[in-house]
Amino acid sequence: MANVFITGASSGLGWYMALEFARRGHSLALSARRLEKLQALAEQIRTESQVDVFVYELDVRDEDAQKQVLEKAQADLQGLDIIIANAGIGESAPIGKGDFASTRATIEVNVIAAMATLHHGVELLRGQGSGQLVTISSVAGERGMPGAADYCASKAAITSYTESLRLECLNENIDVTLLKPGYIDTPINQGAASRPFLVGPEVGARALVEAIESRKSRSYIPNWPWCVVARLLKWLPGRLLARSV
Repeated sequence: MANVFITGASSGLGWYMALEFARRGHSLALSARRLEKLQALAEQIRTESQVDVFVYELDVRDEDAQKQVLEKAQADLQGLDIIIANAGIGESAPIGKGDFASTRATIEVNVIAAMATLHHGVELLRGQGSGQLVTISSVAGERGMPGAADYCASKAAITSYTESLRLECLNENIDVTLLKPGYIDTPINQGAASRPFLVGPEVGARALVEAIESRKSRSYIPNWPWCVVARLLKWLPGRLLARSV
């Protein structure tokens, strides 16, 4: 069984992945800003599963704190096998409308903070000599969409960063997994006007964990129909997409 570290575990995909990993017997190090939510999750896991679980209060925008928490988790679990950069926010608005502070926050959390997780994570795994890094990106990174420029740009950026990281780790005993969920029913997208091919959080978490356990290089979640739909997005006429707002 593996020791798994997850950022943004107090809600959404992080929460449900933690439950799924625990059901499969993996030990957990869970981090998020909302410590009380993590403690409630840890209590649920301890009730349902016989695994070790540690929780850490962490704002992923604090890069120094990220490094410290990763090192603490490594010590508490006596090694980390899988590090998942999951923390993210879904704020976005049409360009030129609303407060630019939300754009800045999206880039800080979804890009810079995720890059910091991967940066310190790969350093830690290199010290161990092995491990797996996982990025939770999105099909939104496939193409810029109207009304969601901030979010799409953030996911395109972290996708590119993760692909670069994989190439840098090719000759090391470190696997890099890039996962691109479609619409999974979590708070990050519940305000969307349309959520095509929506799946429940348990189904989505199961697909995510299975892809991670399989050490896939990349995968859409769920793979069908997004493996086709995401590619088609790149070829749809812009005028058709513009009508969606």
